[in-house]
Amino acid sequence: MDITTIAIALVIGLGIGFAIAKLLEKGQASKTLAAARKESAAILKDARAEGENIKKEKIYQAKEKFLELKAEHEKVILGKDKKITEAEKRTRDKESQVSSELARNKKLNEELENRLREVASRQEFFEKKQGELEKLHKSQVQQLEVISGLSAEEAKGQLLESLKETAKSDAMAFLQTTLEETKMTAQQEAKKIIVNTIQRIGTEEAIENCVSVFNLESDDVKGRIIGREGRNIRALEAVTGVEIIVDDTPEAIILSCFDSVRREVARLSLHKLVTDGRIHPARIEEIVHKTEKQIEQEIVEVGKRTVIDLGIHGLHPELIRTVGRMKYRSSYGQNLLQHSREVAKLCGVMAAELGLNAKLAKRAGLLHDIGKVPNTEAELETPHAILGMQWAEKYGEKPEVCNAIGAHHDEVEMKSLIAPIVQVCDAISGARPGARRQVLDSYIQRLKDLEEIAFGFSGVQKAYAIQAGRELRVIVESEKVSDEKAAQLSFEISQKIQTDMTYPGQVKITVIRETRSVNVAK
Repeated sequence: MDITTIAIALVIGLGIGFAIAKLLEKGQASKTLAAARKESAAILKDARAEGENIKKEKIYQAKEKFLELKAEHEKVILGKDKKITEAEKRTRDKESQVSSELARNKKLNEELENRLREVASRQEFFEKKQGELEKLHKSQVQQLEVISGLSAEEAKGQLLESLKETAKSDAMAFLQTTLEETKMTAQQEAKKIIVNTIQRIGTEEAIENCVSVFNLESDDVKGRIIGREGRNIRALEAVTGVEIIVDDTPEAIILSCFDSVRREVARLSLHKLVTDGRIHPARIEEIVHKTEKQIEQEIVEVGKRTVIDLGIHGLHPELIRTVGRMKYRSSYGQNLLQHSREVAKLCGVMAAELGLNAKLAKRAGLLHDIGKVPNTEAELETPHAILGMQWAEKYGEKPEVCNAIGAHHDEVEMKSLIAPIVQVCDAISGARPGARRQVLDSYIQRLKDLEEIAFGFSGVQKAYAIQAGRELRVIVESEKVSDEKAAQLSFEISQKIQTDMTYPGQVKITVIRETRSVNVAK
């Protein structure tokens, strides 16, 4: 057999095998399909039975839920019915309460009307009685006027005058007693106040004008300062120009000089010499010259600090030095540099309020008293305002500043608005008139005013202002002024002085009344 035949035989065999396999598979599938149909029928039957059970269960649960909701609804309805019932009850109670209130108010209104009628009748009765009383009073007043021969107004005036005099005398007696009691305790209270003030304020306010005290550790140093045959003390006085007083004052030496700068140089030199221990004429000259240079440097530093603090620029070095020298001068018990700083600040504030140049006013305020620190004895005879103006002109200050310096004591005519500002601020800071002659004039005028006030009262014969105006003695005529009237007169004069005058301290008023009987035995 050839290969082709064999291949055909194989193909036919394979086809027959495949056909037989197909027939076998088809029979098996029929059996499987029949089994699946039977199984699905059983599953459907079980599902229908389970669905019926679930349906019954859900219906039962729905019925239970319905019963619960119905019970809750009935409960809510019962609560609302209860609230409605309570509200109806409250309404009925309020209606009954309002009815009772209306009834009570009606009763009160009736009682009020009855009382008003009663009051009206009483008022009518009282008015009638008042009219009768007025008629009776008028008739009595007429009878009294006929009996006394005075009208009602005249009698009232006399009664008021008598009461006024009585009250016045009683008041004066009470016042006199009170014043006497006050005088008994016044001195003690004053001492207590002064002591308390001194304890609270321990700073030194007074400034010595011509004397400084140099304290020593022991009196043995005095001999060394005097030196053999007084050589040391003479050398010290010659170099410093200060009088040195060595007396019995324990542990102290007094330095006397009107120039406070020289006095300060002497004080510092003495301190250095005593500390060093070497005291002889050559050493004294060396120490004094060093101290003078130190003081000069300090003066310049003080002047620079002052102008920087006040915001003043472009000031000549000599004027700065003069400002620094004011630290060692005083005017009427007030430090001159402190006074000038205050005046400068016041001038700046016042000029700013008036719309003027505040810096220029401050400059004039600082320099207004530079004439009080002259450099030579010839300048002492020139008024300090004029001398200060000359210095300001010499060192290139503006005309407004120069005029303000010269016019702040009315030495020259004021030519700018800054001049009266400086004058006013000087008086504010110093609390004094500007020149000595004004102090004397005002002092004499105050004494005259005190005496004129006393002469303004009736019965005053003489009046004398004594003790620099701190006491006024009034002599009255004994025929016109009684003892009680004298006490009253003293009080009235004191009140008049308090009202009409301005004065420092207190003024004591003493009224003197005496009666003299003179006979001559022959």
